[in-house]
This record gives sequence, C-alpha cells and structure tokens, in this order.
Amino acid sequence: MANRTNPANLSGHGSSGEKRLGDLYAGFSVFLIALPLCLGIATASGFPPMSGIISAIVGGLLVSRINGSQLTVTGPAAGLIVVIFNAVQALGDGDAWAGYRYTLAAIVVAGLLQIVLGYFKAGRLAGFFPASVAHGMLAAIGLIIIVKQLPVIAGLQLHGNGLPAAIAQLPQTLTYFVPTTGLIGLAGIVTLLAWPYLRHPLLRRIPAPIVVIGIGVLMGKLFGLDRPHLEYAFVLPSGLDFAANFLVAIPAGLADSLQLPDFGKLASWPFWESVIAICLIGSLESLLSAAAVDKLDPARRYSDLNRELTAIGVGNAVSGMLGGLPMIAEIVRSSANIDAGARSSWANFFHGGFLLLFVVLFPHWIAAIPLASLAALLVYTGYRLASPKVFAKSMDLGKEQLALFLITIVAILAGNLLSGVLIGIGAKILLHLGRGVPLAHLLSLSYHLRADSADQWTVKVDGSALFSNFLALKSQLATLGDGKTVIFDLSGAELIDHTVMEFIDSYRTDYTARGGRCEIRGLENLQALGEHALAARKRA
Repeated sequence: MANRTNPANLSGHGSSGEKRLGDLYAGFSVFLIALPLCLGIATASGFPPMSGIISAIVGGLLVSRINGSQLTVTGPAAGLIVVIFNAVQALGDGDAWAGYRYTLAAIVVAGLLQIVLGYFKAGRLAGFFPASVAHGMLAAIGLIIIVKQLPVIAGLQLHGNGLPAAIAQLPQTLTYFVPTTGLIGLAGIVTLLAWPYLRHPLLRRIPAPIVVIGIGVLMGKLFGLDRPHLEYAFVLPSGLDFAANFLVAIPAGLADSLQLPDFGKLASWPFWESVIAICLIGSLESLLSAAAVDKLDPARRYSDLNRELTAIGVGNAVSGMLGGLPMIAEIVRSSANIDAGARSSWANFFHGGFLLLFVVLFPHWIAAIPLASLAALLVYTGYRLASPKVFAKSMDLGKEQLALFLITIVAILAGNLLSGVLIGIGAKILLHLGRGVPLAHLLSLSYHLRADSADQWTVKVDGSALFSNFLALKSQLATLGDGKTVIFDLSGAELIDHTVMEFIDSYRTDYTARGGRCEIRGLENLQALGEHALAARKRA
C-alpha cells in the first residue's frame, strides 16, 4: 500500500522538537528491550553474541533512514533463529566458526536478493502466503526455540545437533540440570509471566526483559557463575554434558566483533538453500510486521512495503559484511516503540544509537549476563508464538485450517522451515482442488471493480476468492482514495478462504478508521466452515 498520511491525524502532535524528544525517549525504551533480545537471539542462532547488536545498530542507524515505514524497529528476530542455526550447521560441517562466516555470506546475498525484489515491487507477494501456513510456521519456530533453549537454562550441552535428537533428549535435560542456572532461568520465566499483571505504574514502565537481565546478573554474582565450574554430585548420562560457559562471552570491544563473510561455498546448493530461506522467511516476517504496525500507528500512516523490503535488503547486506545477523521489521519492539510514544522513524535511529553507545562504553556489563537469563527470554518468546491460544484459534477457524496449521508445523519439525512452508502451501492448493476449484482459478480471480458514483465503489466477486488469486484485487483496492464508500458484494462467490476473509475484514477496519465507509454484503449466502467469524466460507 502506498505511503499515505492523513494530515488531520497528525494535528496536535506537538512541535518538531517535542516529536524528536518523544522519539528519543521511545528509542531509549526500545534499546532496553532490544539489548538482551539481540544477545539471546544471536547466541541461540549459533552466532557470536555481538552479532545481534551489530544487526540492530545497522537497522537503527542505516535502515531507519531509507525504509518505507515510520514506526517499525528493525533488528534480529526470533523467527530467524532456526534458519540461521541450520545454516551454520549445514555450511560449517561441524566447524561452528566456518559455518558462521559462510552464513554471513548467505546473509549478504539474501540482502542483495531482497533489494532486487523490492525494486520489482514484490512487497505485495506477502499476501500469497496462506494465513494458516504463516501461523503454523511461527508456531513451529516457537516450539523449536523452546526445545533448543531449555538445555541452556539447565546449564547443559547436547551432543546431538539435529532437532529430533534435541527432542529425544529433552526428558533427560529436564531431569539433570545445574541448580544455579536452572534457578536463574526459572526466575526469568516467572518474572516475564508475572510482569504484565503488575499494577504499579512506575514498575510497569520498566521493560520486563531488562528486569530479567538485572535479576540474572545479581543471581549470577551470588552463585559465582564467573568462577570455574564447580563439581556437581551427579553424573550426566551419555549425550549430555555441562555447558562450556554460563555467562555471555564477548570480545573486549565492538571493533573486535567485526568479521568478514566467507563466500567460499557460493557455488554449493546448501549455500543457496540458506540464501532462499533467509530471504523468504525474513521478507515474509518483515512485510507482515510492517503491515501490522501500520494498524497500530496513531497517525494512520501506511508503509511503502516495496521500499521497506529494499531497505531491509540493504541492511542485511551491510550487516552480513560486518559480521551481524539478518534483520527484519520486528513486531514486538515496534509495538513497544509505539507504546513509548514514538512519532517517526527517528525512534528506530535513536535505539540503534543507544545500542552503539552502550557496547562502546560498557562492554564488560554484557559479559556479566547469564546465558540462562537470555534463554528464559527466548523460551517465553517461543511460548507466545506457540501458546495454546494459537492452537485454539486454528481450531475455531475449522478443521481444514487446523489441518493446514498442523501439517505446516509437523513438516517444519521433520524437515526445515523452507520445505515445511512449501508443503503447507501445497496442502492448501490440494485442499482447494479437492473442493472442486478449477486449476485455472487458482491464480485468477473473477471480480469487477465498479464506480457507482464519485464517492462509492462496488467490488463484485464471483467464483473462488483464494490466497493465491486475490493479489490483483488487493493492489487495485490500495489505489482507492480515502473517505469514500466501498462495498464488497460477495453474493456471487462460491468459496472464500480464510486468508481472503482476514484481508477483507482488515481492509474494512482500516478504511473505516481513515474516515471512509466499508460494507460487506452477501455473506448470508455462504456457509462458514468454522466457529470463528473469519473462517473460510463456501456456498452450501
């Protein structure tokens, strides 16, 4: 959608100086949240801890100046942990440092590919992914994060590298654990669960992640985690060992953390598989996050998704060249940015600046953070991605959507993210073909956009409206001016899948908030396939 701003929505927001002051405060608030998350995401990805900070600095100082959104915060995200960790393992062949440098090269190439995609206006392709498949992908990522981070809380190291091995060893991990790191991790998880229920206004203004880190540092000092490992009274079974480190290990300064990529595997298939996965998953998450943040913007501004994709690509290419993780437009930090009063993209810039100042002036503080505290943050993040509420919502959408959701999860857990997403999309297509949708209709939607008057448009939809064929209509709707009446006439539709239902409902809410009027007619002729209001519908 084009980057449009309603001047009426911006009135009363203060002078330029007041806006910058608001952005400065928001940037500092986001910095407090981003610091521990960047370290944790990097460590879980198999990268040096400082690589996450490098990514966020580049995202703040560079991407914020060229992107297509106002309030998104760019930096490393939990959703890419699995992709990066798998790339390090596959490209390194057992050598973690070599895998890190080969993966940096894959990040650079993925960034260049994103620049090309942005140039050819591929931002709208995010709508091609079925909603249930996207939700299944995020839930699978959450489950993998939990499985991978529980051993870190336990202070243990698994000898098996694959996910099936990690899942098989999980009962042992929960039975044998280092008491000190286990208590630190448990304290972090309890804090994260309890913090939203606090009523004290001053305490609620403190970001929960920074509280978790503060508690972890104090407990780490108390338990002497900085001293050599103690001898424990239990003997670990085969396949488990004590972790090599209990605290974050970083170089003396930021300059020592900079590393160049190694393009030595540019001609290999595993390299390009990693490139495609980083580009695909990172682009999808960025575009979905940017669209979600637009709905939270008090000023009702809308992102230029193609420009956003290009800027993310530039950021990834630069971050990879410096030794950093890939970045996305991250939804959690962006939401916190808005809650803290951000007015423009300068808040993202200031968050990157605060991170740079911190790592230059206080690197020794980072070295006191327990890995168990970072793991607690990631376990909580994984839980939010794969909580029971997520599964319950899929059940409400109907048995078919639940099946697609579960197929995507199982496919990702059994294989990898890229193959799992493709299997989920393939299952969705087979589902539509099984319903009798003609093959030619999978990519072609029959619709007519009619101007009833200067102030009213009617969108007449016939046949099957699917995730794979409504991109053209979505692009046309984005060109309609604000303040008019838009009517969706669905009386001639045979089938409307959940992804399209979700889009139409979101469009109605969004258009109404911009001062227009939007109606949906003809749904009474269609039978819902689930309990949820946005479940797929078909003609009885």
